[in-house]
Amino acid sequence: MDFGEILNKWERNSRSSKNSDMETWLKDNDDFDAYRRSEDSGAGQKPAPGENRRRLLRIKPDDILDIHGLTENEAWLSLDVFFSNAKNCGYEKLRIIHGKGNHSQNEAVLGRTVLKFIEQCSFAGESGFEKAANGGTGAMWVLLK
Repeated sequence: MDFGEILNKWERNSRSSKNSDMETWLKDNDDFDAYRRSEDSGAGQKPAPGENRRRLLRIKPDDILDIHGLTENEAWLSLDVFFSNAKNCGYEKLRIIHGKGNHSQNEAVLGRTVLKFIEQCSFAGESGFEKAANGGTGAMWVLLK
């Protein structure tokens, strides 16, 4: 029940009752007590520990960078610009698509480059591989600090 409904209930009650004192009526009304408790419970409280992390893991990324086909140096420069812009924009979550390295001669170079960049970036936080539907081991999500 929201406050508007409580007010409407009081108006109906005051028309049919001799006691139209709102303060007295509110003290005796269970609906208002429940409303007040629900309002008080969220005021000025911090979210539970880990709640922000869980929220970030559920949301879509704020921006996506695809570095397929770039050299290691080009990828590093792209990551540097991408992360700087993301930090300046206040983004919270990013996705980097680097590919699985299927077309590389030896190993997946770009995946290793992304990991190295994330480790060295002062405002890159937790990271991990995306779900299969979003690229699996060929893409990573990163939470920004």
